[in-house]
Amino acid sequence: MNWDTIEGNWKQLKGKIREEWGKLTDDDYEHIAGRKDQLVGKIQERYGYAKDDAERRVNAWASRYDDAGNSIPGIQTGGRAADGTPDTRGITEKIADAITGDRVDDKTGKVVR
Repeated sequence: MNWDTIEGNWKQLKGKIREEWGKLTDDDYEHIAGRKDQLVGKIQERYGYAKDDAERRVNAWASRYDDAGNSIPGIQTGGRAADGTPDTRGITEKIADAITGDRVDDKTGKVVR
């Protein structure tokens, strides 16, 4: 899974991450905020893994989650704004936008594809 997608959908994905790494605290999740490097660091800290091992585990989780088709049908995750920058809309905004036909990222004000 693309890390821009994970960061944009962090609140929705926290439950899946809790299933994988139950030792992470609510404060950890707030600190991580979807950033891969922070997730790797917290997993190292809580589980005592080496950095390479923690990074491998995070990548494996992201790959499994993506491969399992864990998305909402008809809602594109990831993507780019018309100028090529990442689409930062979370899944909730994407669902609302799909219903209303809105194509503007509320965070950046950019038109998304």
